[in-house]
Amino acid sequence: MWTAMASGDWVNERRVRLVCRLLLAATLLSAAALLLTASGTLDRLGRPVGTDFSNVYAAGRMALDGHAATAWLWPEHYQVQQAVHHSATVPFYGWHYPPPFLLLAALLALLPYLAALALWQGVTLAGAVLVVRRIAPGRGTLLAALAAPATFVCLGHGQNAFLTAALLGGGLWLLDRRPRLAGLLLGCLVYKPQFALLLPVVLVAAGNRRAFMGATTSSLGLCAATFALWGWPVWQAFLDSLPLTRAVVIEAGETGWEKIVSAFAAARALGAPLPLAYAAQGLATGLAIVGAAAAARWASPAVRGATVCCAAVLSTPYVLDYDLVILGPAIAFMVADARARGWLAWEKTLLALAYAAPLFGRQVAAFSLIPVDWLATVALFALALRRAWLLDLNGAAPWRGAVGQRS
Repeated sequence: MWTAMASGDWVNERRVRLVCRLLLAATLLSAAALLLTASGTLDRLGRPVGTDFSNVYAAGRMALDGHAATAWLWPEHYQVQQAVHHSATVPFYGWHYPPPFLLLAALLALLPYLAALALWQGVTLAGAVLVVRRIAPGRGTLLAALAAPATFVCLGHGQNAFLTAALLGGGLWLLDRRPRLAGLLLGCLVYKPQFALLLPVVLVAAGNRRAFMGATTSSLGLCAATFALWGWPVWQAFLDSLPLTRAVVIEAGETGWEKIVSAFAAARALGAPLPLAYAAQGLATGLAIVGAAAAARWASPAVRGATVCCAAVLSTPYVLDYDLVILGPAIAFMVADARARGWLAWEKTLLALAYAAPLFGRQVAAFSLIPVDWLATVALFALALRRAWLLDLNGAAPWRGAVGQRS
């Protein structure tokens, strides 16, 4: 059994297709059951369909009604959510995003709630799947992407991880092909900046000036658009909301430690005081950024892509299990590189674990405090770095001498 796990022979095409079909069937049945038992915009438990999308839609409505800056005031935001769902007892979902995301929220709020949710999830999921298929072409890629447990979790929450994965994965895939376009995509991550923290370091390490300029252009352009539409008050409201968000959502873990996939959350769940938890996260963030920079400098494009996607997840204290959609491009990058240069020991097995982890990670963490999702991300990050070390730094990789030519 140990030999089979190391070789990964048990992860064959027939077995992968069977598992993915079962997972996709479960996703479709769950979605059908949710919609058939819903009443209006609320599910049978009184929660909004697409739970977290409730704050996006409400924020968009507030912006359209001329009250954009109040989207960060929780009592006012909750009143709008209650009005949207025609319920005084609907659960509250806070709005924590920087103003650029309000641009998209306002566009979505032009539609009725359920239509906006369907459009939001459908278009962003299609974008993420398109990126994964570009990275690792093949008949099974579409099935694996749609059936992924992280896809199921993200759909259930109506979240933005599909958009994040499409922007990050697409930008990394295009980095050497069309650097300006790649930079424009990466710069759009200003809407969820915790995943963009390491990107300036990565682009500098890669020596890609055109991508850096593209990212600067799109990020500043989106910020400028919010100024043009709503002025400084939306930024002041966002900045004023940060201490409350940090205290309630991140430090107190009101979301639930089992849902948060970070070193900080793992430490807090085990009872660590805030200074120790921040120290653990600081170490994780530093190692993630250093690893991503090293991969950007010396690794193959595919290994670089996998490393940076994993590092983006590991480098922030606030990342939830639906954000593990970002590991979809990471796994696709690893598969693409393995197809080209062969599989190394344990890669197939650990990639299968990373793929499956969101299916049970939250439940295991809740009952045992074992951060399965975080450990799976660390394992995938370590695999990517090992591949860079063994096949790039110790091998005759043609891109090693072309770092300075990527600009």
